[in-house]
Amino acid sequence: MQAKETKLQDIIEGTKQYVIPLFQRTYSWTTKEWEILWKDLIELCEAENPRTHFIGSIVNMPTVSVPEGVAKFLLIDGQQRLTTIFILLTLLRNKARELQRQDFAEEINNTLLVNPYKKDNDFFKLMPTQVDRDIYKNIINGKANETESQLTKAYTFFEKKLRQVSLEHDKLKKIITSYFSVVSIVLDTDDNPYLVFESLNAKGRPLTQADLIRNYFFMRIHIDNQDEVYSNYWQPMQTALNDSLTEYIRHYLMRDGSIIKQNDVYYALKEKVSSAKAIDYLKELQKYSIYYQRLLYPELEPEEDLQKYFRRLNRIEVTTAYPLLLNFYGNYSANKMSKADFITILKTLENYLIRRFVCNVPTNQLNKIFPAVYPLLVTKHQDNHAEGVKEILQGRGYPKDAEFYTRFRETKFYGAGDRLIKTKLILETIEEGFAHKEAAPFDNLTIEHVMPQTLSVWWQNHIGEDWEETHELFLHTIGNLTLTAYNTEMSNDDFTTKKKTYNDSHLELNKYFSSISSWTRAEIERRAEALAKRALEIWNYFGQENTATSDLKEVTGTSPSGLKILGQQFQVQTWRDVLEQTLNTVADLEPDKFEVIAQNFPRYLGKEKNKFRAVRQLQNGFFIEVNLSAQSIQKFCSQAMETIELTSDDWRVIIS
Repeated sequence: MQAKETKLQDIIEGTKQYVIPLFQRTYSWTTKEWEILWKDLIELCEAENPRTHFIGSIVNMPTVSVPEGVAKFLLIDGQQRLTTIFILLTLLRNKARELQRQDFAEEINNTLLVNPYKKDNDFFKLMPTQVDRDIYKNIINGKANETESQLTKAYTFFEKKLRQVSLEHDKLKKIITSYFSVVSIVLDTDDNPYLVFESLNAKGRPLTQADLIRNYFFMRIHIDNQDEVYSNYWQPMQTALNDSLTEYIRHYLMRDGSIIKQNDVYYALKEKVSSAKAIDYLKELQKYSIYYQRLLYPELEPEEDLQKYFRRLNRIEVTTAYPLLLNFYGNYSANKMSKADFITILKTLENYLIRRFVCNVPTNQLNKIFPAVYPLLVTKHQDNHAEGVKEILQGRGYPKDAEFYTRFRETKFYGAGDRLIKTKLILETIEEGFAHKEAAPFDNLTIEHVMPQTLSVWWQNHIGEDWEETHELFLHTIGNLTLTAYNTEMSNDDFTTKKKTYNDSHLELNKYFSSISSWTRAEIERRAEALAKRALEIWNYFGQENTATSDLKEVTGTSPSGLKILGQQFQVQTWRDVLEQTLNTVADLEPDKFEVIAQNFPRYLGKEKNKFRAVRQLQNGFFIEVNLSAQSIQKFCSQAMETIELTSDDWRVIIS
């Protein structure tokens, strides 16, 4: 058996063919795996100095080729990723042909996809199992496939993703061939390929990056010292962090501002550690692992005030800031930073993240923003790190008051996963802001919808003629949300009954309802304004020049001129055009997400034309309600984008 690290180009180029054995499964990657590969590819393309990215192993075995001239290999492991790479390269070739870039297209085709001087099956560099074979050949040959399969779905997925970016196709090809790295394992001809396949895919835990790092360290530590070093440094760290160990090492390595992907931790550490410094490096790694453990598990932090803010940050998903926090904890532990300054920084990070969450600012840049902060502090803000953090973050996607105030009133707060956690934290913090002398514990409280999620006839009559629109647009906004321990009991009671429960509550949030006699759109909007003003006081703007206006200003009476969505740009003339083009684009590029919108907003779109007052028909056959105000369209589109986890970078209206 021979094993070596190599680039994909070396695997593919040359007159050769990889044959997937019959005992292998058919192509079975899905959106989950495609998303990961595409994200890795785009991040490498956007990096100024991309590093080699490890994508896995390719296990193959030479076999007899007839006729001679095509070196054939049984592809025993790695067929899913290699097949996907061939689909990506085929897409780039096809796009080059559409753009009349014949030389580039032929370079991809003749060096990476096919053996141009061979015939029949030997023409193809990859030969899938019989089930996938004809479909794969059609894809390579540029022919249409009448039968849909995972192969055609993969091609369609990447084709839509490619339309959403403006990267050079040459660079995409270069990243795939020259920066994607694999471990090529070539078996001996007398090995049993089936037994090897069974062994590789047997149930068991694969080697992690942390396992490779452990082996790397101890290969550089003298055997006489290994037991002591393992017991004192590696084992405590591994026991404390367990499955989080690899991620900790990644974050530790990123303290200097480096951007390191999860699959590249081992290679990045190898660049840092020399044999002479192995033990010293391991000691420092173990010391910082204690700080990391306290960030992950705040109950282990001995200082109660630090523990409090660690807990709060964990509730708003602050893992991307861990490299930065490790630096600050190290300074605090070494008495280079006061606890007061450390707490100020923790509050600043919370403020920054809460404002971005409310304003739907993309989170995918945080893993680049946070690691870059500390090097800037060291060079420009040595004397005052606490104020330096504010100054640096202010210029990196930090929403100003006008936008925060508007979005706080308008955004769809209630939702699955971390939205629920963050929204509860926001409501709890507003409640704490009242400084009640007998503060109620929050553990047994849940988020309550005043206007319930299921409307009874009483509620429909109470809200009025536009009850459907009010329910869909205002149900999950902050004005309609509160905290209670009686969520289940109240359910969809009428407002009068609910109000009695609120009046008995110890929460100041619920005292608000004592003077309210009805609960319609107007009341929800007024309460949202009141809560937004309190939010401005709690998460007050920490920078200078807080004068920018919001992109989400009052849109009534305005004329939109352009729409940017999912990397596409369209000219529009009316808000109805915005609505139609938004939904058509989502339906085209992200059909699964369109279905989510349709399920969540039946008042606005559906397959039955007669249920709407005024309609337009979308390209996929759905009908949409267009008898809406500009404000309602803007609010619906904004909430729909939040529902499918698109951000302000993915959807923006240009108003002339």
